[in-house]
Amino acid sequence: LFCSRGGRMFIRRPVYIAAGARCRPPNTRRPRPEEMAACLPHLRGQVALVRPRVILLLGATAVAAVLGPDERITRCRGRWFERKGTHIIATYHPSALLRDPSKKRAAWEDLQSLRQRLTELSLYPDLLKEDRP
Repeated sequence: LFCSRGGRMFIRRPVYIAAGARCRPPNTRRPRPEEMAACLPHLRGQVALVRPRVILLLGATAVAAVLGPDERITRCRGRWFERKGTHIIATYHPSALLRDPSKKRAAWEDLQSLRQRLTELSLYPDLLKEDRP
């Protein structure tokens, strides 16, 4: 789960969070392909149970787990994919935005695209309303 500073940048609405790797590798290194492969059945099971209409992939590890190991976050971020009726978009991981603030504009554009898709699908119909009291 996103309990770090980076995660708090995104969590503002009820969402379901899953990870491509079930266990955090030592020293927060990127999971190895065999670790991802071992966890993939769990991730697929979660997606089958939740049946999301939209998935937001945060970072390279999520992209590799869902779209395949040959995909790169820099090539696929901001583009929409569809798998078995689920709309999928990728953007940078929150920790990448903290390390490299120049990526924030691109991530913001990706989130605006996500917002538009959620609106088109009539999910979270209050997204376009002001959140002010």
